[in-house]
Amino acid sequence: VQLQASGGGLVQAGGSLRLSCAASGRTFSGYVMGWFRQAPGKEREFVAAISWSGSIRYVDSVKGRFTISRDNAKNTLYLQMNSLKPEDTAVYYCAANLGPIATTVYEYRYWGQGTQVTVSS
Repeated sequence: VQLQASGGGLVQAGGSLRLSCAASGRTFSGYVMGWFRQAPGKEREFVAAISWSGSIRYVDSVKGRFTISRDNAKNTLYLQMNSLKPEDTAVYYCAANLGPIATTVYEYRYWGQGTQVTVSS
């Protein structure tokens, strides 16, 4: 599975961005898809995940602001990010794994290259 993330950029606090992750190379069927982020000097952390059946998990800090979704027909994963805060600044990575919902980096086999999100105050 190859993953290509896009949609990052520079936005003011309170603004919105929509990240996309296009998957190719294998059928999307059965795969859990996730978003992670890594700020400078910090470990990569879980943001959100969605299973093939539609189960969803979020880290507490983004609940009510971020929405994860997927279009299985287009093999594409999305992350709608609203009410962005400076602390959301990070490189965002999409990830995939064949299996149930997962929230740790160790549970994902495939990773995209990352897209930078910068939120100015």
